[in-house]
Amino acid sequence: MAQREAVLRLDEQWARVRAGAAHAEPRERERLLDELIGALRTHPDDPRCTALLGLRLADRAALRFAEGDRASALATIEEGLRSSERAAAHSPEFARWYARGLINHGVWLSWPLSDADRLPRHPLGPAATDGPSAMERAAGERARDLTRTAVGVWTGLDQHDPVNRRGLAQAKVFLGDRLAELGFAEEAVAWAVDAESDFRQLLLANPAAEEAQEAEEALDHIGRQLELRLRFLSFDSLAGLRAQGLLPERLLPQAVVAARIQGVAEPEIAARLHLGAEQVRTMLEVTPWLAVWRFDVRGPDGLWTVQDHPWHSATEVRNRTAQDVGAELVRGFMGSARHPGDGGQWRIHLWWHAEGDPAGARFRLLAGPDAPAGTPS
Repeated sequence: MAQREAVLRLDEQWARVRAGAAHAEPRERERLLDELIGALRTHPDDPRCTALLGLRLADRAALRFAEGDRASALATIEEGLRSSERAAAHSPEFARWYARGLINHGVWLSWPLSDADRLPRHPLGPAATDGPSAMERAAGERARDLTRTAVGVWTGLDQHDPVNRRGLAQAKVFLGDRLAELGFAEEAVAWAVDAESDFRQLLLANPAAEEAQEAEEALDHIGRQLELRLRFLSFDSLAGLRAQGLLPERLLPQAVVAARIQGVAEPEIAARLHLGAEQVRTMLEVTPWLAVWRFDVRGPDGLWTVQDHPWHSATEVRNRTAQDVGAELVRGFMGSARHPGDGGQWRIHLWWHAEGDPAGARFRLLAGPDAPAGTPS
């Protein structure tokens, strides 16, 4: 018993250092953490020590990540999760630690797949030219599965406890992130909408609680994510979400614009999104979308050169498809002094909202003597 208490006191000492309440030089921090992990390992049958071991192995993994040693960090956190899982069945507190560890590991695994907005770094699908490596994809799939497990752990806890409800809502947000990274845009939106509903219920239940600000921040984050992710959805996906009640009313104008950009006719938009014809027309007239384009011309050396304004620019448009805008730009470019002539090769990419990977372009055209036959996409 005395030995166990000494280990727990050592953990309290580390917790103070970790929180910044006690100072320790980097080498001393490493030594203290290594000593603590070794001591916790001597109590494999004690649930609390086993749960704490999982937390402290995660702390060690964080230090390895900070040093740039990703392989060692991932191996360490995997060991920590095994320890956390063994302890999870012994108390709700340990189960919460385990669920949070699963989510954190998912974030570390999937880091190469997302940009700063937690949107996919690699556009996926048939138009993609440069997707994630096989190793990155496998890590992303592992991250998704770990996060699904975390959702399951939170779901199994007492949902009358607001801590558990908040944890479940947060886990759903992270699952949406992991799914989006792998190209499951529709499912990612569905989970984000589900999480948004959970956070709104938490906010209504405790509008003055300390956690209210956290819920409001989460709602702001989810709102931004939904607006960004909606741009990645096909019209079939948008209609499917609408039919399931998973397309929030405030996002309907953007969904209508997204459909129009894809070339869907107004009557079909109205029918499949369950809107009136006048509603659709009004949304299209008052909701602009930002068309961003870039023309490149290929030189004799085979290298592509980006053209200057106005052939590398952007403008807001209303009630026009990407095909409409792209075709107009092509006509203008072909009549301009920058056109390389019949023997030259050139291309255009047109995006919605922001310039990016060619795979995400709404309109693409490659022209010239060596271009494949066909129509713009």
